[in-house]
Amino acid sequence: MNIDSALTTFVAESRELLRTMEAALLTCEQSGADDETINSIFRTAHTIKGSAGLFGLDEIVAFTHVVESVLDRSRSREIELDRTLCSVLLECSDHMQRLVESVAASDSSDDPRLKAAGVDLIARLEASSAQAMRRPCLAPDASTLPTAPREQWRTSTDSWHISVRFHADVLRNGMDPLSFVRYLATLGRITGLQVVDAALPHPGQFDPEACYLGFEIGLRSEADKERIEGAFEFVREDCTLRILPPRSLVGEYVALIRDMPNADGRLGDLLVRCGTLTRHELDRCLELQQQLAQNDADEAPPLGELLQHNQLVQPPVIDAALQAQREARTGSPDKPHGSRTLRVDGAKLDHLIDLIGELVTAGAATNLIARRAGLAELNESALRMARLVEDIRDHALQLRMIPIGSTFARFQRVVRDVARETGKDIRLELSGADTELDKTLIEHMVDPLTHLVRNAIDHGIERPEVRIQHGKRAQGVLRLNAYHDSGSVVIEVSDDGAGLDRERIVRKALERGLISDASGLSDGQVHALIFEPGFSTAEQITNLSGRGVGMDVVKRNVTALRGSLEIDSRQGAGTLVRIRLPLTLAIIDGFLVGVGASSFVIPLDIVEECVELTHDERAASVGHRYIDLRGSTLPFIRLRELLGIKALGAKRESIVVVRCGEQRAGIVVDELLGELQAVIKPLSKLFSRLQGVSGSTILGSGEVALILDVRGLVERSLAAGGAAASARASTALN
Repeated sequence: MNIDSALTTFVAESRELLRTMEAALLTCEQSGADDETINSIFRTAHTIKGSAGLFGLDEIVAFTHVVESVLDRSRSREIELDRTLCSVLLECSDHMQRLVESVAASDSSDDPRLKAAGVDLIARLEASSAQAMRRPCLAPDASTLPTAPREQWRTSTDSWHISVRFHADVLRNGMDPLSFVRYLATLGRITGLQVVDAALPHPGQFDPEACYLGFEIGLRSEADKERIEGAFEFVREDCTLRILPPRSLVGEYVALIRDMPNADGRLGDLLVRCGTLTRHELDRCLELQQQLAQNDADEAPPLGELLQHNQLVQPPVIDAALQAQREARTGSPDKPHGSRTLRVDGAKLDHLIDLIGELVTAGAATNLIARRAGLAELNESALRMARLVEDIRDHALQLRMIPIGSTFARFQRVVRDVARETGKDIRLELSGADTELDKTLIEHMVDPLTHLVRNAIDHGIERPEVRIQHGKRAQGVLRLNAYHDSGSVVIEVSDDGAGLDRERIVRKALERGLISDASGLSDGQVHALIFEPGFSTAEQITNLSGRGVGMDVVKRNVTALRGSLEIDSRQGAGTLVRIRLPLTLAIIDGFLVGVGASSFVIPLDIVEECVELTHDERAASVGHRYIDLRGSTLPFIRLRELLGIKALGAKRESIVVVRCGEQRAGIVVDELLGELQAVIKPLSKLFSRLQGVSGSTILGSGEVALILDVRGLVERSLAAGGAAASARASTALN
């Protein structure tokens, strides 16, 4: 095994597990802890500790073991997972993340600050868990309690008792049952060992490759339960295991006798021979077992109360018994029959997409050659290959499409922490978590979304007392939403806060020289000023804001992803920031158009229709930037004029009608060249500020075609159309 590759897998899986742990802890903090959530958190910590142990990462093992122990006490209901303890556990999760990241960075040096932070957290965790000790239940009526003291109902042995039954396939899976017994001997001294062979079938049905053995083992050891369980780590799915600590309650042995398979009525005697129980204690167990046998299994809750009143069984044992009953009725718990998920390195997937992109380009060249050759069979074969390439492309791109929900879930923690830091009460609402987009896009959107969320909390949502004064609920609401629209992915960050203050934005912009006069600016243009570098309306610098960085990062990152930003804000009612992104950065379905000798690609999913401009319409549109399309005004832009293409005018012109969101406009071109699959090639930094163009592609002929930034063009055409309308109105008035 390549240890570096395995370590990389450990880091990746630990990151995912810690995100799951954080989400579960936030759920417990906000909504209260239930058994399933606590078990999920415990399993996460246990898995990370076990995996770290395989690589000798002692720092992670030692710290996670303390966290795991606290969670185990919470599982057994010894302590309550309250808000305070959840808060400390969240900090522990952060520390575990830092430890994992130090492994990812190959930082083998002992960081004293990291160690000191771990020691401090352990102290706080132990203090919080001590405060979270569950209050004892009110004692039942004295007449129902036994007169003997509680200690009398515990066993006298100071040994662990291990009861294990190996499943039939353990030998076929390459495991030796005796090896686990030998390993236990390294943890302490085996005080008793009894072989259980009650599962032996009739000689005629005996399978020499099957295992029919079990063991009852007494072990005197200083090891804890987790370490003893670890002895059976590699056979855990192939055995039934029960471990009881020294001086356990008698009732726990009753549950053991009842629940262990293949006991055949002899388990009690085996426990005595192991030295785990005395004969007197066994008699007490059998007496209680007879009492339990008189109760129907469906009366488990009253029976549980009886056992508690007699101080024989603790609540966790009752819960285990109820779970065993449910499993007895419905069968054993479901187990996965092999995982259908395969982890693939992102670099390999990106390389596959690149190869498919080249295949698309080669396929386009083949189609072009087939059309020129005029051979029907060759043309048909080329079309068939084109369809297959398109299917391969769609399936390959789908591999990179992942739901945005996991990214949204990260902001539960961000909102919690920032709201506490600012003294605000804020609820995060998520919608559209199933919306899928390219993995690369999601990775690049985490930072912009973080800035938007923090900005909404710090600048947008007011403090509780201020909200109450304005007739709002004390708790503010921050919403994250995602959906598909016109071939794009839209991500919205909105709040019900104070909204953007136009006058304050204008004042700050004038102070910084960003504008000279705001009288002619629309609200949208004023709101867009907050994305200018260094712009901030904060009155004072804090840990969150005031330095003028953040929102310009949002704009820069979104623009780099061929996306756009929109702001809709009403003062006193809240703000909505809408981010519109392409579905993928790799390959798109495009519509090829020509102007002069140049070719351009328009994303196909935003094309509504194509209309030929008649001679009269061309004559009427001279000097104007709009036409009458079936009774409605359609603003348009001529690519020839916009890009300064100096070539003879075409005899015919067509207008491509496009729609971006609610906006509709036209693009006038010379030729309509048809649909194609375009492999997107990013522009170099030299052309990074080029407006109206978002990328390039290579055609089947080997020529380069520019991919148009249609949204930018539409905004320009709408502005031109508005100016033309104003000019017409002015002429009419005069």
